[in-house]
This record gives sequence, structure tokens and C-alpha cells, in this order.
Amino acid sequence: MRKVIPSELNVRTGVGRRVDATTWGVLVAISFCHMINDVMQSMLSAIYPLLRNEFDLNYTQIGIMTFAFQITASLLQPLIGMTTDRHPQPKSLPFGMGATFCGVLLLAFSAHYYFLLTGAMLIGIGSAVFHPESSRVARLASGGRFGTAQSLFQLGGNSGQSLGPLLAAFVVVPLGRPAVAWFAVAAALGASVLWRVGQWAEDRRKASVVHVDVAPVLPRPVVIRAIAVLAVLVFTKSIYTAAMSSYFTFFAIDKFGLETQGAQIMLFLFLIGMAGGVMLGGLIGDRIGPLTVIWVSILGMLPFTLALPHVGLQMTGVLVVVIGLILASAFPAIVVFAQELVPGRTGTIAGLFFGFSFGMGGIAAAALGMLADHVGIQTVFQICSVLPLLGLLTVFLPRRSAMAV
Repeated sequence: MRKVIPSELNVRTGVGRRVDATTWGVLVAISFCHMINDVMQSMLSAIYPLLRNEFDLNYTQIGIMTFAFQITASLLQPLIGMTTDRHPQPKSLPFGMGATFCGVLLLAFSAHYYFLLTGAMLIGIGSAVFHPESSRVARLASGGRFGTAQSLFQLGGNSGQSLGPLLAAFVVVPLGRPAVAWFAVAAALGASVLWRVGQWAEDRRKASVVHVDVAPVLPRPVVIRAIAVLAVLVFTKSIYTAAMSSYFTFFAIDKFGLETQGAQIMLFLFLIGMAGGVMLGGLIGDRIGPLTVIWVSILGMLPFTLALPHVGLQMTGVLVVVIGLILASAFPAIVVFAQELVPGRTGTIAGLFFGFSFGMGGIAAAALGMLADHVGIQTVFQICSVLPLLGLLTVFLPRRSAMAV
């Protein structure tokens, strides 16, 4: 027997029951902090053109910066998730935002490339602390609306990702790199909000802990196979997202001759599409099931990714919104589906999939940067356009009916 919070368990598994109403104030607060966290992350990639000119960086060095951020987050997140499943630590949330605060200041005032890498790694550490425990808090506050809660939580993140390039375009580019320091003010605000959220979660956790015996509802080999398939789907999503986040500005500049601000606005269109898609994914998933959402999301964007490298500027703007919308709807569904496969392991699953997403994104960013240096940025996007075909592996996931008791 071990301690498990009832509201962390899925109603459909029969392992636990929903005991609390949805706590919307906490969900909004944790989503807001997710927005702040991910503004910092997307701001990092959005100022790459500025850093490239100031430090005379090549695509490989840019890819290594993304790798430094994402590999730090990916290595730590599963470990933190497993630890907090045994010993939940919601009061640790503001300390993660503190690491982000320090990383942002380093990006603003560093005089050497290696200090930029350190700043990127500190932002990665902040994300590693934030995601597993805040995902647990979102599930704790969900009142059984797990898909909606996960989507609202991730909506904050995707909104932050979309705001980062916009803020970089209209604040950092005109005022210079030291203006990045203003983002540290937002990190300090996020830390104060997370302190209050952590206190609420700690009080709720102590009030609602029971002893239950938690076991997967499917045979272990089936669960392992399903988790492996979901990991491949996240791998596909992460590579394409890394291509867009790290290199789409360069693609737009190279193909259409845009200025830096114009290219960042094009990236903003993709990220705002992702913000809308992540919310729709959870809302629809609560009604029709996450498996259907996964099918539609991974394969549904294939015609649009194939067309993207071959269309004009205006149609590119339309396509990136559609691709972002469809692509982002998958992730909440994948996380919820995985949490149903392994009930009671909310932090482990969140840490694993957020961490795997970051890690694969970092590796992909570095690899795509080296590839772009050799074959050109437009060829990279033609190669990435076929990645959604891997969505056919969804056929190996267990049906929802098999996961009910």
C-alpha cells in the first residue's frame, strides 16, 4: 500500500473516485505560471537571430543552445516526477521559477557564448522542477475533468510560447538584448503565485490522502507497448516543433526575404495556433476520448506539413496556424491517456513525457541545425514534412474500452 490522492486517479479505471469539485482558481493560477515559464523558453529561441548577429553564431551553435536547455529539462523531469510521486513537494514550485529568473538575467547580460549556454540550462532546470509537480496540482484541482485540466494547464504554456516571439520582436529587438532582463520581473511574479498555489496543494493533499493499492488496469506488456508508442508519437511532435521553434524564423527569412520582426510574427502565428489546439485537445478528449484525438492530431496535419515548404507567404501564414492547431491537440490527450495506463503515477508520467518531449526536441534542434548547415534550411523543412506518417503507430494503442474495469 502507498499513499495516493483520490483526485489523481481516473474515474474510469475504478481505482479511485472523484471527491472534489473542479478548483478553477487554482487551474487558472497554474496555467498563468505555465505561461510565464514558457514565455522564457520561447523568448530564448525567438532571440536566436539577435544572438546570431551579436555573437556570430552558426546554426550548430544555435542548435546546441536549444540542446542545453532541453536536455537539462529532459534529464531532470522524470527523476523529479518519480521522486514527487513518493513524496509530493508542491512547495518546491517557486524554487523552479527562481532558477528561471537567474537564467533570464544571464541571457540578458552574458558577454560570452558559454554563459548563454548556462542561462539556457538554468531555464531548463526551472522547467524540470515546474512541469511534473504543477501537472500534479492541475490534476488535483481537476475534479475529474482530467483532459480539460491538462489542456488549461498546457494552454498557459502554449500561450507563453506564442507570446515569447511577439515580445522579443517588439521589446527585445528594438531595445537590445539587455531588455531581456525585464522578463525576470515576470519570473518573480510567477514565483510569488506559485508559493500560494503550493500552499493550497499541500493543504489539499494532506486533507485527502488515503491508502489504496494502485496497479495498472492492463497487463504489463500491453502498458509498456502503449507507453513506447506514445513516446514515438511525442518524438514525432517534438522534432517538428523543434524545427518550427528554432528554425522557422530562418526559413521565413531565407525563403521570403523577411526582416527579423516579420519572421518572428510568422513564428507567433504557429505558436498561437498551438495555444488554441492544446485547449481543444483536452475539451474534445473529455467528450470523445483521448485516443480519437491522438489519431486525428498526428495524422491530420500531414497534408498541411507536406504543402508548407511549397506555398507563398500568405498561404504559409495560414498553414502554420492550422498545423499548430492540429499538432498541439495531441499532447494533452497523450498525457491523459498515459496517466490512465499507469494510475497513481501522475508526476512520473508528466515528468517522463514533458522531459522526453524536451529531450527529443533538444536533440532534434542540434541535429537539424547541423543538417541545415549542410543542405540548407528549406531542405530541412521538406524532410520534416513527412514526419506525421509515424502517427500510423497509433493503431497499436489499446482501445479505451479495454482500460475500463
